[in-house]
Amino acid sequence: MPSSTDTGPHAWLEAARDTRHLMAFRARTVRRRGAAFLGLAVVVVLTAVFAVTPSRVDLRSSGSAPLERALAALESNLGAAFAGFLLLAVGAAMGSGGGRELLSRSEASVHPISPVTEHLGALLLAPVNLAWMVQAWSLLAVTALVTPPGHLVGAQLVVLAWVLAATALGQAAGWAVEGVRRTTRGVLVVRIGAGAIVVVLAALHLAGLLAPLARSLPTTWLADTAQTGRWPLALGALLLLTVTGLVLGARPAAWALGLPPREELRVQSGVHEARHVPEPRWGSADRALLRRLDRGSVWRSVGMRRGLMVLGIGPGLVALVAGLEWGTVLLLPGLTASGAALLFGVNAWCLDGTGMVWRETLPVSPADVFDVRALVVAECMAAVSGVTVVLALLRNGLPPLVTGVAVASCWLVVLVQVLAIVMTWSVRSPYSVDLSSPRATPAPHAAMAGYAGRLSLVTTLTAMLFTGLTALPWAWAPAVVALPFLAWSTRRLLRARRRWLAEDERARVVLTVAAV
Repeated sequence: MPSSTDTGPHAWLEAARDTRHLMAFRARTVRRRGAAFLGLAVVVVLTAVFAVTPSRVDLRSSGSAPLERALAALESNLGAAFAGFLLLAVGAAMGSGGGRELLSRSEASVHPISPVTEHLGALLLAPVNLAWMVQAWSLLAVTALVTPPGHLVGAQLVVLAWVLAATALGQAAGWAVEGVRRTTRGVLVVRIGAGAIVVVLAALHLAGLLAPLARSLPTTWLADTAQTGRWPLALGALLLLTVTGLVLGARPAAWALGLPPREELRVQSGVHEARHVPEPRWGSADRALLRRLDRGSVWRSVGMRRGLMVLGIGPGLVALVAGLEWGTVLLLPGLTASGAALLFGVNAWCLDGTGMVWRETLPVSPADVFDVRALVVAECMAAVSGVTVVLALLRNGLPPLVTGVAVASCWLVVLVQVLAIVMTWSVRSPYSVDLSSPRATPAPHAAMAGYAGRLSLVTTLTAMLFTGLTALPWAWAPAVVALPFLAWSTRRLLRARRRWLAEDERARVVLTVAAV
């Protein structure tokens, strides 16, 4: 009988069959299949739009000096953007403990699956990630914008091959880091290593060496070759790299999954001494206690802690390395806030899990419970998007007045917008999930894909509107345009709050989340 830890040819065939069965099983758990197919169609259409539409815009013939400078900056930094995608793939795989899981930890305890199956499942689920999709669309759009029309097809094939190769390599690196993390001193080693990388990048940036170093990477050759008649050479090399990354990733996956998850076990089995009752700085004592409970639920979760750090630092580093201008940076706060909401905000009550029935027995007002939970979700979104804005500020310096007002207005609008949307989803479509594993998601994968697509679409369109407003000479215009957005989102948030306060709706949410 073959071993479950075997990574030979037979194991790959068995793993491919098991992965197919698990994907079919997950597809049958989709509640709204029509909406799922519609979401998939939207993603395909958007991918085609980003890959083709920018090539129809001839910025070089516009005669505008700023546009020509922006186009030249995009063209010279395309290789760095390729490297940024690889960095993102590695960071996402590291943050999620090796990648998302097809079968939850409790389900896998009675239906064990092989490490190769886990590896293949994590690769297939990698696109169910807002940052992954947005970065892939950005690469396609920038490539279409700077590539001559005669070489567009070849260049986009190279981009897609690079996305596959970077995902496979990032997955392999993520498993290797997870294996190190599960050793005796692994958590400390990984934290020191990650901190050292951030310090080195910051030092290179301050010394003015980061951008030249990024442009000297092999990805610059890749980006340049993709726009010429030699693109088949780059495509072949990338396909070979993809297969290599796919096969090599199974080894660290088997190693990592064979070790105990020390970080999660320490959180679950640790002794936590009782603390003093918090003194409310504002609001009631009940709200202060609820805030402590909810914040503790977020920061004690290994997956959410890692995800918030990756979302806060990753996009900002991309802005630093790629030298993104303020017009492009305007897109990032909404996307990072959406990413933070996707960690748990889309199913905000899942923080309580089976303990939600106990939470409902506490002598506190349901209104306080909703308000505090919404506040904690907003805090997480504001924190990660704020780090991105600060890092962009370090890269670009203070923006012009109208751009600064547009950035502040857009940031506020997307925060309230995303908060209203995710709290509505949390009350309307709760799920029972176990977030003890960093590889778990707050909702089924199909639902997460829909949530990611909708949030990215809404926030991107909003950011594009405010980007257009920066061309106006009136600094007050972005603030005025923000008012109807804020009014509409506030109304939507209050409607979700009223629905939560209804006893029958609240009982449905509690019993669903607690799986009673």
